[in-house]
Amino acid sequence: MKTLTRAVAPLFLGAVLATSALASAPALAAPTGADAVFQATTVNLSAYGETRIAPDMATINLGVNTQALTAADAMRANADKMTQVIAALKKQGIAEKDIQTSNIDLNPQYAYEQNKPPRLTGYQAVNQVAIRVVDLKKLGGALDAVVGAGANQINGVSFGLQNPEAAENAARREAVKALAAKADLYAQAAGYRVGRLVNLSEGGGYSPQPPMPMARMMMAKADAAPTPVQGGELSVRIEVNGFYELTK
Repeated sequence: MKTLTRAVAPLFLGAVLATSALASAPALAAPTGADAVFQATTVNLSAYGETRIAPDMATINLGVNTQALTAADAMRANADKMTQVIAALKKQGIAEKDIQTSNIDLNPQYAYEQNKPPRLTGYQAVNQVAIRVVDLKKLGGALDAVVGAGANQINGVSFGLQNPEAAENAARREAVKALAAKADLYAQAAGYRVGRLVNLSEGGGYSPQPPMPMARMMMAKADAAPTPVQGGELSVRIEVNGFYELTK
């Protein structure tokens, strides 16, 4: 959390009210020192700003699943197919630094029959990779290419921003603007005006979109159009909290 704080009276014990609430203590005598803060009318509010922007990158999780009678054969077949998949990705313009192995599994497979012990039927090998695509025009073609090369698992695609700072800053400006407008509204409704902003804090921010489910297996034809994938828009949201002092 990022916090911007202006100087406040020492030993601050101010009466921070519930969100969107106002309070004022009656003046019995001229207060001094820490007692002065109890004479202040304050308001504690929250607001948010949101920016919508088209993504400029995507992450795909895909893999190769193979089965064989022996563990060695399952792993060997898997390695052959994954080598072809990675070659297909590079041919589509995906850089090696944007291809990362995310999981490798090898598991025995059993047949289960009633009143009989499990019977080993073979082994299953799985190799999964996470792919970062920074040119979304290549996304559909890359999906078709990897399926044609032997990938039989596509576990989802998530869209994101390579540099979210500009979108976050735009959302920050909207959040502070909304917060100030809300403070003015409450002050006017209560017969006050905004004196000063005492404290401003931030929450929220950009977070990558969670993967969207896709078919776990895709069938591609050489003469088919590339798989259509739409990036849509991402929402970047910043939340702020402000503590204001009101005056007559």
